[in-house]
Amino acid sequence: MKLFLCPEYNIIQIYHGITISRHRHVSQTRICFRSCVANRLQKAVRREIASSNKASHQQATHISSTNQQLHMEPFTFATSNQLKLNVSVRIQNLEGQKPLVPYSQLLKNPELKFVGSNLSPVSDLYISVQVYGDNKPLGVPVQTAYKSFKAARAWKEWLTLPVRYCDIPRSAQLAITIWDLGGPDKEVPYGGTTVRLFDADGTLKKGRQKLKVWLDVEADGRTETVTDSTVESNDEMDRLEKQIKKHESGEIPRVDWLDNLAFRQIEQIQKKSIKRTHDHFLYIDFPRFDFPVVFCDFEYPTLAALAEAAAAEKENGIATPTASTGHAPSTTQSGVVGGSIPGEPIPAPVDGGMIRIYDPEAARERDNPAEAKHMNLVRSQRNGPSDRDLKPNARIRDQLNDILKYPPTHELNPDEKNLIWKFRYYLTRDKRALTKFLKSVVWLDAREVKGVLELLPKWAEVDVDDALELLGPAFTNPAVRTYAVARLKKADDNELVLYLLQLVQALKFERQQSGEHNSESSLAQFLVTRASENETLGSLLYWYLAVEMEFKRHKKLYERVVFEFMHQLEATPEALDRPKRSMLARQATLNKTFNSLAIEIRDMKAKREKKIEHLKNYIADPAHGLLNFEPLPLPLDPSVIAVGMIPSESNVFKSTLSPLMMTFKTADGGKYPMLFKNGDDLRQDQLVIQTFTLMDQLLRKENLDLKLSPYKILASSPTSGMIQFVASKPIATIVREYKTILEFLKHHYPDGSTREGVKAEVLDNYVKSCAGYCVITYILGVGDRHLDNLLVTPDGFFFHADFGFILGHDPKIFAPQMKLCKEMVDGMGGSDSVLFKQFKGYCYTAFSILRKNASLILNLWTLMIDAGIPDVEREPDTAVLKIQEKFWLESGEEEALGRFEVLIGDSLNALFPIVIDRMHNITQYWKS
Repeated sequence: MKLFLCPEYNIIQIYHGITISRHRHVSQTRICFRSCVANRLQKAVRREIASSNKASHQQATHISSTNQQLHMEPFTFATSNQLKLNVSVRIQNLEGQKPLVPYSQLLKNPELKFVGSNLSPVSDLYISVQVYGDNKPLGVPVQTAYKSFKAARAWKEWLTLPVRYCDIPRSAQLAITIWDLGGPDKEVPYGGTTVRLFDADGTLKKGRQKLKVWLDVEADGRTETVTDSTVESNDEMDRLEKQIKKHESGEIPRVDWLDNLAFRQIEQIQKKSIKRTHDHFLYIDFPRFDFPVVFCDFEYPTLAALAEAAAAEKENGIATPTASTGHAPSTTQSGVVGGSIPGEPIPAPVDGGMIRIYDPEAARERDNPAEAKHMNLVRSQRNGPSDRDLKPNARIRDQLNDILKYPPTHELNPDEKNLIWKFRYYLTRDKRALTKFLKSVVWLDAREVKGVLELLPKWAEVDVDDALELLGPAFTNPAVRTYAVARLKKADDNELVLYLLQLVQALKFERQQSGEHNSESSLAQFLVTRASENETLGSLLYWYLAVEMEFKRHKKLYERVVFEFMHQLEATPEALDRPKRSMLARQATLNKTFNSLAIEIRDMKAKREKKIEHLKNYIADPAHGLLNFEPLPLPLDPSVIAVGMIPSESNVFKSTLSPLMMTFKTADGGKYPMLFKNGDDLRQDQLVIQTFTLMDQLLRKENLDLKLSPYKILASSPTSGMIQFVASKPIATIVREYKTILEFLKHHYPDGSTREGVKAEVLDNYVKSCAGYCVITYILGVGDRHLDNLLVTPDGFFFHADFGFILGHDPKIFAPQMKLCKEMVDGMGGSDSVLFKQFKGYCYTAFSILRKNASLILNLWTLMIDAGIPDVEREPDTAVLKIQEKFWLESGEEEALGRFEVLIGDSLNALFPIVIDRMHNITQYWKS
């Protein structure tokens, strides 16, 4: 028997299964519970002493010497890849009650009377459970059976999920949602919680679990979940629950009459705790196994292991598979099959007894030692003449030109790398060759790196797209990144605004190579310096950094950059006249006010008219300081200086999140309407709009103005943001009210002198903007297109809204690659009209221009791989490749335009999207 004493909590632990925890300052209830356990402890100690006296002296000496040799107890465990059982969980009970809605409030909002929890403290609920891993669902949800509750919500039901323990990743977690009745054929989330299946040390959780329930939301299965089940409080109840878990696992011996007394006292403490905090907790049980289960992925046998197995089989008289017989053993050692796919037999050997096996290292792009040795020999300065005098012949020059045309995502093979390296001095005159040359360098060779750093300043100045590629995750050398920053310093502020979102993300890759706090990062210093000199850059940089600080992974990194930025703002000469730091503080206060107001109005149990009235009264109240205030650049668009708000032009949209529409008074006497949303992640929409703006600038540089009007979006946090409001109407509404888009434009801007009866400049706006958005949304793979998120302004500007699905993801089956519906073409006068031919001409020209700038677009999206964008996180390895495929870079210019012409015809003649649009319209009609 061994005793341990902890001075802080007076914890006495006996190896044979009894644990008691006492704190110096305890309440009367804790003393009562402690005394019960203490009596049991005394009895157990007597039994232990009696049994220990019977042990021989030799056994005690052996145990003592063994402990001294090992210095630790042996740990027996099982690995998760051996556990072929399905994931299961037992739903026990839900603790906590929502306060019932007053009858007066039910009269004001009759819809609330259909919500079960508003009528009864023990309304009928059911629970759905789904496994998530790496931000993706790993199976369909499973739900509890119907059960009518009387006194408490207790299910006590085991649920088996369609996923095995051996197949789940270490990041696997359960998204548990409690559903309530919300009306006829309608269900609403009562609350949700997300719990990880593995502890921080990789051990599978077991036994009873207490989960915090987040009310009125559905469980979030993402890695950075907002419905974390962790209970943060450390009160008496948490201590007692730990004792209960030890009792259930057998660490504390069972004494029935004493257990009943203790459990009754615990229930009383639990009821008081929940009643006091109004929190909700869900109790579940995970299965218990004989041994701890530790996460372990599949391990594939090496060639040496297979050779040993074959030799052992040969010694035992088992025939080794040969090419002539084609037979193979069914299994190998460790229970893992050595074939190309786990679970299949080893294939017959080829080429003189060689066996093809799956090599997981090949997927990780590990260097081949033979290729590395060959590369060292080829690049050795002792072979051949000096590389400085080498010049390629016509054939090699063509090969080099082909290599330089590769997109930034293309991986060079060893021969191409050697060719680039061999003619590196010749290529210094070509700015396109720098990124390809740096990809050919063996960065582990100090001599090569030294030569590269000497050659880098002599290279022809690269374009911005190549500079952005050098700031990506593939280039970690500080000198290379400093060179890229030096190129960006020559860009003006308007150009930097187009790349600022990606440059903030590039700081993550800078941190990996320059230390913990990024204090010496050339990119960070560049951004801080330029942002402190320009008000627009400074405002946008502040909000981009503020969003990134919400995530734990890079929180310290971005906090350091914000600290440097604020320090730099204080040091600028303008700080005395117009302190920029206080301006940012006022923007943050304004955003906080809007956020609180949006939550308050969203949670109001009142009709929309009451919410609108409350919003207007809040803005009109002088005490809130929104009616008139000192000039302030708006966070959404810092070029707009706001001086107040107009209460009468405020509104609350009819939506689940109840977004607020607010109108600002500007310093030049104008108006600026804006939407504020809470409860929605706008970072993906922000990225899409930023790409639209960039593409618009690329087209304008080529003297092609397609009348694009990308509205402003700013994500002020991962769950809130601002959106510029543009007065427009969805095509669905236009068709319903005016029959055609042409009639809508004619109603607002009639002109009898034209054949269509509409002003020429209005039709020009419509045709050009349709062409521009068709090309851009095709390249980005924007999905979920229907007539309600295609909008047209009265003066003919067409644009898209709502970018919840991009990169080819689409909830609609058989969705076309380009959204070109009949209603859009009818607005041009039909597919045989002159305007439609102009439309196609604009499409070809725009696609050709953007295709030439594909590297810039691909490099910008590469920098966003680790930004937490939902549709990028789904498939981070192929997200940029999906955009690259849309450019058809492997085809010539003429062939690519021919394929694009076919794409326009296929999109216009597709029948299935027409059916989907009709079904969507019917659904929206019944919802309204």
